[in-house]
Amino acid sequence: MENSSPSPKTAPIEPVVFWPSLLLVALFGGIMAFAPDYAGRGVNSSYAFIMKHLSSLFMLGGVAAFVCVVWFGFGRYGNVRLGGPQEKPEFSTFSWISMLFCAGVGIGLMIWSLVEPIYYFAGPPMGIEPMSDKAMVWAHMLPQFHWGFSAWAIYCLPTIPIAYSVYVRREKVFRISDSCRPILGGQTDRLGGKVIEVFVLLGTVGAVGTSLGLAIPLMSKLISSVLGVEDDMVMKGFVTAGLFAMFGFSVYMGLEKGMQNLTRLNVWLAFIILALVILLGPTGFMFDLWTNSIGLLLNNFPALTFQTEPMRLVTGSGQDAWPQWWTVFYWAWWIAYAPVVSLFVARISRGRTIRELVIAECLWGTLGCWAFLATFGAYSLYAQKTGLVDAVGIQKTLGDPAVCMMIMSSLPLKWVVIPIYTLLCFVFLSTTLDASAQALANICSKKGYSDLPSKRWNRMLWASLLAVFGMGILITGGEKALKTVQTSTIVGGVILVPIIVILVWGLFRSLKEDFGDSMKPKEIYSPRVLEADGSPIEGDGRKG
Repeated sequence: MENSSPSPKTAPIEPVVFWPSLLLVALFGGIMAFAPDYAGRGVNSSYAFIMKHLSSLFMLGGVAAFVCVVWFGFGRYGNVRLGGPQEKPEFSTFSWISMLFCAGVGIGLMIWSLVEPIYYFAGPPMGIEPMSDKAMVWAHMLPQFHWGFSAWAIYCLPTIPIAYSVYVRREKVFRISDSCRPILGGQTDRLGGKVIEVFVLLGTVGAVGTSLGLAIPLMSKLISSVLGVEDDMVMKGFVTAGLFAMFGFSVYMGLEKGMQNLTRLNVWLAFIILALVILLGPTGFMFDLWTNSIGLLLNNFPALTFQTEPMRLVTGSGQDAWPQWWTVFYWAWWIAYAPVVSLFVARISRGRTIRELVIAECLWGTLGCWAFLATFGAYSLYAQKTGLVDAVGIQKTLGDPAVCMMIMSSLPLKWVVIPIYTLLCFVFLSTTLDASAQALANICSKKGYSDLPSKRWNRMLWASLLAVFGMGILITGGEKALKTVQTSTIVGGVILVPIIVILVWGLFRSLKEDFGDSMKPKEIYSPRVLEADGSPIEGDGRKG
C-alpha cells in the first residue's frame, strides 16, 4: 500500500532562487546605503551613456509596446481565454481593475500629479517660453502623455505572455524566465533562467524601495503638518512603521482578504479626494483645461512619441535634452517596474480574455491616471498662476514634498482634505508594496504550485525587506543613495528590454502553435491542453 503525503496548502519555497536572491538584495542594499559615492559614479556613468546613445531604443520601444498590445487585444487572438474554456474570473471586474490599477501607479501618481506640471511650467519643451500661458497648457497635457496609453502598454505587454504561459500553457510557477520557455527552451531551467530572475528581483526591490524612500518624506511632512509636530527622522520612522503595519497585514491576509479589500478602500478614497478637489477648486477651469489637453495630446501624440532632439548630440546643449530628461526617463522607469506589475496582474487575471486584459490596463488604467493628473494638475497650475502658492519657488528650495503639502493646504477645508490625502498616500503605497511582496514571494516559490498561495512567512519576509530597504537607504545614505538606487533601476531597464522581447516573441510562437489560423473573431477560444500522457484534460477544448 502506497503512502501519500498530504497536499500542501501553500507553495514551498525554491531554495535555488530564494537564498541567492536574498543575499544579492542584502549586498545591493548595503552598497547603496554605505557606499553611495562609489556606487553612484558607476551608475551615473551608465545612465549618462544610456541617455546619450540609447534614447531611440526607449522611444521606439514605447511605440512597439503600444502597437503590440493593440494587435494582441483587437487582432485575431483577442478572444483567447487565459485559462480553460469554462474558466471563470477569480475576482469581480471592479476588484480586478482596482487591484491592477493600484499596483501599477502607487503613491507616485499622488506626488507627480501635483509636481510634474510645475516642472514643465518652469521648463517646457519645444522652445516654449517658461511660465507663459502656452507653457501652462502644455504643462497640464504632458503628464497625461507620460502616464497614458504608452505607459500602460509597457506594463501590459509582458503581462499577456506570463498569464498565457501559466493559465494556458500550464507552466508551474509565476516567473518571467519560465514564460520565456518557448524561445529559451532548456535554458529556462538552467543558468539563463536564473540570471533573468536575479535581474527581475533586484530591479523590483530597487524600484519599490526607491518609491518607499521618496514617499516617506512626503507623508512625514503631511502628518507633521496635521499634528503640528516637528518633521524629523523619528517621525519618518513612525511613518515607516505605520506603512509596514498596513501593507504587512494585507500581505499576511493574502490576495482575497488582504489586497482585494485594501484596493477597494484605495479606490473609494480616490473618488472622495477627486470629488473634493473638483468641488472646492476652480471646477470650470479644471474641465476646460482637461478638454483642451485632450485635444492638444491627440494633435501632438506622434511628435511627442518620436521626439529625440537629435541636435543635442551636435550642440551639446542640455537644454535640448528635454525628451531624455523626461520621456526617455519615464519609459525606462515603466520598463523597470513592468516585471513586478506584470507578474501581479497575471496572477489575478485567470479566466479573462486577452482583449479584456488589454482594455483593463490600457484604457481603464489610462483613464484612472488622467482623472488624477487632470484634476490635481489643473489645481496645481491654478494655484501657481494665481499666486496662491509659489510652487516653482518652493520646488527649487524645499523640494517636491513641500510643494504637495502647500498646494493641498491652499484648498478650502484643508483640515478635511489633508488627512484624506495623507491616508490615500498611505493606502496607495501599501497596495504597491503588497503587490510587490506577493510577486517576489511567487518568484521564490517552487514549480508545480501555481494554483496555491505562497507561504505566509515568505510574503512577510519580502514585505519586511522592502520596508527596511527604503528606510535604511534614506537613513544611512540619504538623498544621494536614494538617487543612486533610482538611477540604477533605470539602468536595469535596459537589461529588461531584451527579456520583454523574448517574452513577446515566445507568445507569438505559442499562439501560432496552439491556434494556427483557425480563429473566428466572435468566439472565445482556449487551446487544447494535454496531460503528460498525451490525453486531453477534461473540459478543455479549442473553442469555448
